[in-house]
Amino acid sequence: MVSLLWGSMILGFLLTFFTMPFWIRKVRQAGLVWEDMNKYERPKNIAGSGGIVVVLAFVIGVLYYVAVRTFVMNDADGMTIQIFALLSVVLILTIVGIIDDLLGWKSKGLSIRSRLILAFIASIPLVVINAGSSVMNFPFFGEVNLGLLYPLILVPLGVAGATTTYNFLAGFNGLEAGQGIIILSFLSFVSYTVGIPWLSVIGLTMVASILGFWFYNKNPARVFPGDSLTWSIGALIACMAILGNFEKIALFVFIPYVMETGLKLRGKLEKQSFGLPNEDGSLDLPYEKIYGLEHLAIAVLKKTKPSKKVYENDVVWLIHGFQILFVILAYFIFM
Repeated sequence: MVSLLWGSMILGFLLTFFTMPFWIRKVRQAGLVWEDMNKYERPKNIAGSGGIVVVLAFVIGVLYYVAVRTFVMNDADGMTIQIFALLSVVLILTIVGIIDDLLGWKSKGLSIRSRLILAFIASIPLVVINAGSSVMNFPFFGEVNLGLLYPLILVPLGVAGATTTYNFLAGFNGLEAGQGIIILSFLSFVSYTVGIPWLSVIGLTMVASILGFWFYNKNPARVFPGDSLTWSIGALIACMAILGNFEKIALFVFIPYVMETGLKLRGKLEKQSFGLPNEDGSLDLPYEKIYGLEHLAIAVLKKTKPSKKVYENDVVWLIHGFQILFVILAYFIFM
C-alpha cells in the first residue's frame, strides 16, 4: 500500500510540475491570460486555467493506483466502482469549471442557477452507487436513518455546496492551491484513521498534484488555477466526506468557507475578493465594509502589523493559519 501511495503521489506531482511550463507557454500563445488584480501594474500575461493540468495529473495518478491494485496485486474489489464514481464527479465539475473559465469571471461566467444545477447533476454517480451511510448522528436525536433522503437529497447538496463555495475564497496568489493542500491533507489523514486507506491515497494524489502547481502559482504567480481547479478541489472534498462517512469533520473544517459565503452574500455576490494595490506592492481595503475573509485579513493585519503595510503573502498566510486552526480543532474534537 505504501509503495502504491508514493507511486501515485510522485506521478501526480511530477506530471504537474514538468507539464505546467508547457501549459503556461501554450495558453499565453493562445491568449488565455488574465490580470493579476493584486499587483499595482496589473500584469495581463498570467496564464489561466492551470487546474486542467492538475486534474489530468491527478486522474493519471489515480488510474495508476487502480491498475496496480487490479493487475499486479489482484486486489480489485468494491472500492474500484467508488473510485470511478469519484473520478466521474470530479471530471464533470472540472469541465463545468473550464466552461466558466472560458466565459470569463469579468462577465460573471455561468449564472448561479446554472452552477447549482450542473453541480447537482454532477453528483449523480455518487447517488447511483448509493455512496456513504444513510445513518447519521444528530445532536439531541442521536442516530437517525435517513434512508433515501441521504443519497437523493444530502449527497447532491453536499457536492453542490462544497463545489460552489470553495470557489469563493480565492483571488490571491497561492491561496486556492494552499487551501486545497491543507484541507485535503487532513481529510486524507482522517480517511486513513477511519480505515479507508484507498481514499487516503486518492486525496494525497490530489495534494501532490496541487503541490506541483503551487510552485508556479505562489506569489508572484505565473499561472492561475481557474474554476477548473477550485471546482475539482471542492468536488473532491465532498466526495471524500461522503465516501468516508465523515461529513461532520469535513463540514467543521469547511467553516472558513461558510464564513466566506456569508460575507459574499452580504455583498450580494457582487463584491470582488481582491485588495486595492498600492505602488509599493502593499494592499488596502477595496471597500468600506468587509466582503470576504481576504478583506478581513487585510483589516486585521493593518491593525496588528507595526509597519501597517499589508502584502499579498501576508493575507494568504494568515488565511492559511486560520484554516489550520480549524484543522487542529477538528482533530481534537472529532478524532
